[in-house]
Amino acid sequence: MSNLKHIINAQQFNKELLESIFKTADKAKLFFSQGKRTNIFKDKILATLFYEPSTRTRLSFESAMSHLGGSVISTENARQFSSASKGETLEDTIKIISAYADVIVLRHYESGSAQKASVVSKIPIINAGDGPGQHPTQALLDLYTIKDELGRIDNISIAMVGDLANGRTVRSLCYLLGKYENIKIYFVSPEIIRIKDDIKQYLTKHKIEFREEDSLQAVADKVDVIYQTRIQKERFGDRLEDYAKACGVYVINNEILNLMKDNSIIMHPLPRVNEILPEVDNDPRAAYFRQAENGLYVRIALLRMVLNK
Repeated sequence: MSNLKHIINAQQFNKELLESIFKTADKAKLFFSQGKRTNIFKDKILATLFYEPSTRTRLSFESAMSHLGGSVISTENARQFSSASKGETLEDTIKIISAYADVIVLRHYESGSAQKASVVSKIPIINAGDGPGQHPTQALLDLYTIKDELGRIDNISIAMVGDLANGRTVRSLCYLLGKYENIKIYFVSPEIIRIKDDIKQYLTKHKIEFREEDSLQAVADKVDVIYQTRIQKERFGDRLEDYAKACGVYVINNEILNLMKDNSIIMHPLPRVNEILPEVDNDPRAAYFRQAENGLYVRIALLRMVLNK
């Protein structure tokens, strides 16, 4: 497997590297789902440094390191319970922690923070979400899930639904989809949180067909994947009126299921609030919990890559 020192954004990955990561994830899925363990990282330490809340990303990285025999040091609320509360800069924090660990998984509330951290770090930085910027490891597990569920990535249509202006998972996934052939994207969102122009320009440059829609019902029968996202209240600041207008506009329920193709899937980076009703969970097309599990295997592959194992 070709190696990257840091994982900062989705643009770093070419198709060859993606296929290599997915093959390693496949092997990890087979190996660890049988209850096996390994100690190849018995001499390695993972530091998870999270300035924003997380469940799946932090715990899946920590679980991945444990599955590989390594150790974990962690702070789940660095914004409040680290020296950041005393005014310490991110760069100083990274310089210190890079002396304590072998790899840092960083989530931060500011776009570009992972890039800043990588400049001063002696060890690999993995971007676990930088505000409204990117979330490359989520995009990798999303792409892996599409391939795992549908058997292909080329020649698919996908509806991306919800908060597209602030959705770092949508942004990162668009960058990866731009590397494949015959992709069609429907961006479904209210006017106030539509996908940003830089993503449209990227897709146009890479000859990816896309359309903007305001009706999920209008596209549900046309797509292979519905990628639903949460309306992110924390990204609206004091614009509560805008949040109220956007919240609850798109909900996946039995009505939407009845419109969908039999072999299509529903994905969601989670957590969900009210945008996918529990009545959908038992439908075989509901892939979001399988998607979350895939995060473990993809992150095992990524740790092996950055730590040269």
